[in-house]
Amino acid sequence: MTELTQTESEAEAPKRHPRSFEPGMFVLLLLLSGLGVVIGIHVITTLGVSPSTSVIGALIAMIIGRIGFFGLSRMRNIHRQNLAQSAISAGTFGAANSILTPIAIPFALGRPDMIWPMFIGASVGLILDAWMLYRVFGSEFIPATATWPSGRASAETIKAGDVGGKQALLLGFGAVVGIGGSIAGLSMSAAGVALIGNIWALLMFGIGLLLNQYFPILFDVSLLGLYIPHGVMIGAGTVALVQAGRLIFRKRTTSVLDTVITEVDPDPSLIPTVNQKALRRAFGTGYLLFVGGAMVLGLAAGLWTEMSMLGIIGWVLLAGVAAIVHEIIVGLAAMHSGWFPAFAVALIFLVIGMFLGLPDVPLMLLVGYCAVTGPAFSDMGDDLKAGWVLRRRAWPYTVFELQGRREQLKAAFIGFATAIGVVAIAWQPLFANNQFPPIARVYADTILAGISDPTILRNMFLAAIPGAIIQIIGGSKRQMGVLLATGLLISAPMRAGWSSPR
Repeated sequence: MTELTQTESEAEAPKRHPRSFEPGMFVLLLLLSGLGVVIGIHVITTLGVSPSTSVIGALIAMIIGRIGFFGLSRMRNIHRQNLAQSAISAGTFGAANSILTPIAIPFALGRPDMIWPMFIGASVGLILDAWMLYRVFGSEFIPATATWPSGRASAETIKAGDVGGKQALLLGFGAVVGIGGSIAGLSMSAAGVALIGNIWALLMFGIGLLLNQYFPILFDVSLLGLYIPHGVMIGAGTVALVQAGRLIFRKRTTSVLDTVITEVDPDPSLIPTVNQKALRRAFGTGYLLFVGGAMVLGLAAGLWTEMSMLGIIGWVLLAGVAAIVHEIIVGLAAMHSGWFPAFAVALIFLVIGMFLGLPDVPLMLLVGYCAVTGPAFSDMGDDLKAGWVLRRRAWPYTVFELQGRREQLKAAFIGFATAIGVVAIAWQPLFANNQFPPIARVYADTILAGISDPTILRNMFLAAIPGAIIQIIGGSKRQMGVLLATGLLISAPMRAGWSSPR
């Protein structure tokens, strides 16, 4: 029988999950979303990364819950705290990764006339990205039982704050160690993920980071300059897609082993809540919606002035495929390791678009649309994982779990709406002060430089072979090839390869 940690508040979980649009809850979620947006924009324009603010939202909700008047004590409920962390996290990643980064690409390319069309496409892609994860979470492909390290960390933080006592002291001790290590220059976030994530996935991630870091030093050769990491990701990503397709399209039948497992361990939280038919329908509908989003983007950007009608149709279909493939690869990496290589994988699709000979504007829109998908998918997975951990002891489980996911989606949409509104107002003064995500400059420089060396294509093809083999060996549950490529593509490997002062 699977052992579960059960707190008093979890055992007495209400039959009706708290709602995101309750008046007091809605106001709090709106305020937290705004805070997350501000933090996300500031950090990504200064450091080039997006911080995880989930725990911040949960801690704020815990503090508010200690106030005994104006009905604020209701925030002591762990499920309301889960909604709070969902909203602030959605605001952070929605603003920084899914909106600001894509619209900065045309700015960096000197095409300010394309910023608003890209903004429209990014907003559509953001909503679709989160909706896709909501539809497939709890399936055999994206199981609730998977690692999702950041989500589990958020849930354990909420549980420790709810129980108090020894768990709260341990949480406080861990926070002090994390703060102290960060001040000393250690990558404590990477260390924390390493204690939670899948050991095989993180092993390959670490190997990739160390090769990325030391290969140029030892051999005076830049792997990134030879496009080796890109090839590894293409090979591993191709196999990962085949593995994903087998999980999505296979017909599952109930076996004797399944029956025995259910009888031995009747924990309902271990049973998938999304069947194979619903999973296939979600991805089919998702692709059509991503194609629709690409059409909106193409029309807003006036692609008919850049390409023929046949070319536009091809671009729209390609953009739809690239968007959904991008979110799958990024989501699988985040699910197993806690890292989502959205920037790196989008760069690969940029390279592929360049080899296809796309003009600058369609190429810019393609990479921008790809960059949108993945962050919200991964972040939503972490949030729903946290909710799943907190709701496992509710009864009746399935009804309460599905209610909770739906309310978390609403909380995330509050965060996304806040992100879209704030970025719509803030991007002009930010760009006027030359404040935008550094990765946008990388995309722009790559587009402007182009690829004329035929050896690059050869290097990518050769590197794709070991990437594919490693992914096959690891299987779909470990994603070893994808995580190796992720480590090879990280631009600052010292931040996570070793826990040493930088």
